[in-house]
Amino acid sequence: MGTYETVKNRILQLCEEKRFTIHKLATESGVAPSTIKNILYGKSRNPGVVTIKMLCDGFGISLDEFFHTDTFALLEQEIQ
Repeated sequence: MGTYETVKNRILQLCEEKRFTIHKLATESGVAPSTIKNILYGKSRNPGVVTIKMLCDGFGISLDEFFHTDTFALLEQEIQ
């Protein structure tokens, strides 16, 4: 699994854990629903760190908590 899929899956996992819809996440984070949908549906495959930070703020977690998972730890190098 690549970085994009890992980020997308982490957002979906956190939405499920927090029982957030896309609309709820947008409201809590200040990120437009269209931006969140673009990330989740593959139109935006490289979300910026500021966007990820805003989503983390909406979830009530830190960037470290977002990225501190086994899946992120096991990602292979993107450039070979």
